[in-house]
Amino acid sequence: MQNTLLKVDNLKKFFRKSSGSLKKATQIKAVDDISFEVYEGETLGIVGESGCGKSTTGRMIMRLLEPTDGTISFDGEELSKLPKKVMRKKRRDIQMVFQDPYASLNPRHTVKKILEEPLIVHGIGHAKDRKELVEEFLDIVGLSPYHAKRYPHQFSGGQRQRIGIARALMTNPKLIIADEPVSALDVSIQAQVLNLMQRLQNDLRLTYIFIAHDLGVVRHISDRVAVMYLGRIVELADSESLYTEPLHPYTKALLSAVPIPDPTVEREKMILMGDITNAIPDRGCKFQSRCPYSTITCKMIAPNLEEVKPGHSVACHLYSTD
Repeated sequence: MQNTLLKVDNLKKFFRKSSGSLKKATQIKAVDDISFEVYEGETLGIVGESGCGKSTTGRMIMRLLEPTDGTISFDGEELSKLPKKVMRKKRRDIQMVFQDPYASLNPRHTVKKILEEPLIVHGIGHAKDRKELVEEFLDIVGLSPYHAKRYPHQFSGGQRQRIGIARALMTNPKLIIADEPVSALDVSIQAQVLNLMQRLQNDLRLTYIFIAHDLGVVRHISDRVAVMYLGRIVELADSESLYTEPLHPYTKALLSAVPIPDPTVEREKMILMGDITNAIPDRGCKFQSRCPYSTITCKMIAPNLEEVKPGHSVACHLYSTD
């Protein structure tokens, strides 16, 4: 039986937005009641279109954003109510790799100073120890000790992301949240960084939450995949099941848009109506306005995420277990 490292229950994040001449406030449900678990040593992929709440979820786990409601339990400890000082110490075990490898690195600091910073913040080692750790982790991510004296602008995008990964590893964390870590890189460099992350996971016994919108990338690295749409998880399954037997219409549409390298293989295309910026329904399934199978039930009742096959959950009335 796998040990649960992270457990998220009924997590919500609502933002207030003022609009119009009267500044009428509306509520934006960026993350709307999601629950999932992450097991030790696995990679959970979170995938979906821009604006579906993937990155907001990752930032709430780190407590960079405060949840509106719900609980986040890490290694048996509830994080969502911890005081900020205590949570700051807890981030030694939970680190993040950001999307833009340049914007996330301070351009005024050398690589040595960037990598030493988390060690200083968490009181790890003396000056000599920190210098040795910097050189060790630069080597682990495929860079050289002499790179420590350089500044971020002196590196390529792939090298900068390696520095970002090294920074995340400095405190020996248990969980790394990777927020679209390869989306800003060339395709050839993406493969190198993904292979590096997989090797590090095996060598250092890491657990990943891998956030992305590229289904091919997610399939390459993830053990299980959660598909999000407008703040909700609509499907959750192991990677092989999700890609070979998708159940939710949204997942099917996403997969049908992925190009197949073999021109002799034909696959049915599923074209969605409208787009994600359409008016969000007040009740019922959030996907109803774009779904080709929508019924009156979909317009009235929001489906719950239910396990319909062993290890395969979907939020769709077509597969209701009631």
